[in-house]
Amino acid sequence: MLPVPWRSKVLGAVCAPHNFVWVAGIVCSGYRFVPVGEKDTGTRGAKNGREKSFHHSLTLLSHTRSSLSCYIGVCTENSHCGGRNVRPRACVVIGLAMLALAGIPALAQDQTIPGQGNANAAALSRRSPMVQSAMQFLVSQAETIQDQTLRKETLDVVTNAGMCLQHRVGLTDAKKNALVQQMIALGLADKKDDATFPGGLKAGIFPPVIDEDSPCPKQPQPYAAAPGSSFGGHHSYPGGLAVHVSNNESADVRLANEYRQVYGRTGANQLPVIDRDWLKQATNTADSAIFIDQDIIVAAPLWHDWAKTLVFQWNADGSEFRELNFGGNGATDASGAAGDSKTGAHHIIGVAESMKRGLSPAFVITQASAHSAPTNGNEYKVVNWLRAAALMAQIDPVAKGYLYIDKSGRLRLPPVRKLGGVDLTAASPSQTNLLVEYTLHGLSDADFTYSIPAVTSVQVVLQTLAGQFGYDFRKTSEYNNRYRNPVLSFMTAERLLILYSERGPDGVSMELKKLRNAGII
Repeated sequence: MLPVPWRSKVLGAVCAPHNFVWVAGIVCSGYRFVPVGEKDTGTRGAKNGREKSFHHSLTLLSHTRSSLSCYIGVCTENSHCGGRNVRPRACVVIGLAMLALAGIPALAQDQTIPGQGNANAAALSRRSPMVQSAMQFLVSQAETIQDQTLRKETLDVVTNAGMCLQHRVGLTDAKKNALVQQMIALGLADKKDDATFPGGLKAGIFPPVIDEDSPCPKQPQPYAAAPGSSFGGHHSYPGGLAVHVSNNESADVRLANEYRQVYGRTGANQLPVIDRDWLKQATNTADSAIFIDQDIIVAAPLWHDWAKTLVFQWNADGSEFRELNFGGNGATDASGAAGDSKTGAHHIIGVAESMKRGLSPAFVITQASAHSAPTNGNEYKVVNWLRAAALMAQIDPVAKGYLYIDKSGRLRLPPVRKLGGVDLTAASPSQTNLLVEYTLHGLSDADFTYSIPAVTSVQVVLQTLAGQFGYDFRKTSEYNNRYRNPVLSFMTAERLLILYSERGPDGVSMELKKLRNAGII
């Protein structure tokens, strides 16, 4: 896959800005791009409508129900292409011509076998001080977990490159096919995606792993090698997962401390107060009158994204696998009413593994709330993600306490701890059984508002500077594997964009020279 800056540059000659959003990348039959920041309408799903800015940035790949031929890119609605306002489909013709001129292969990568670039990504991440220090931080956090079972399972996921994927044990091809059909029948997957996603729904729900048919199927790359999202998205470089999770982990811990201090402080008269100096003091969780489970706060971010080791595997050219969105049909997901609960496969796969390992309902539901807290009318999304994960784990979510059937016969979040003292779900309007940990975890997974544009903007800067360091963006594999990915893995896009905003291209160039002098690029 070509570097995003070059793909958009190709279209620059034929699509001029006119209240536009760039759409860039190679897209094959049945796919289009959704602009970064556009409200989720089922085609992207990753953050379910929270990413709502950056209408003038580059974009991430997603699928839709359109039927288009392969192209490099198009302009979106309200575009001004070739001097005329035209519909996006007209730009496809231009894209096809540019594709032919560029001589770029239009074949999609095979996503039914482990990524051919996984080993290269692992080797690069091992060399990056940023990635290795992030891993050390995550391990140190996991070691603070007091519950022995949760600590053991969390350390296994984070540190054991050869960990057994419990939810994949004994899954024959026939069972996978049957589970996919069940997902479709229950409205937890969109049948149309079977024809458009590379390898079909089965490849998206059950990405290829190592030793697939053995008693111990293994993840295709270690936690430290995986990216944080799809190519061109946030933290999309080898080791980006560990850096992304380090940020989320820090946020979750600090948010919990904030709630303890703001809502849990008790004054001399035994009434709630806020200590005006609490930000200057070390936080002691024992000083709070409210209970927020520190083990859940620490472990949830470490677990939430781990399945990106499966869905975002590396291609030989330094690009990544595409990710399927499921967990709903995208149209009638709110108990048959209009609603869209499709989300990134990594989210649901991760929850399936937690369920299969028997982790507690309070923890698993917290983990499942990363992409949307079950509030403000969004409980159905978390419920559907838990349903899909339970199907993958082949367990009964009600019997295991992950879901609850209310008096009207609907699946709801269960009344864990003491939430069942009053039947909140029977109230009018019905209320959600909510733990504060659910919301805090959802808030902690929100740095995309800077980390997505950090990557898309820095990619443009890196392409501009590439010639100074001997790289040609038209040589895709070399550009990605020896320049783009190492730069981001060692430096991070966030650091580079902040430096760029302060010092311009020279500030970024100075960082790149450090890497050149060290023999990294």
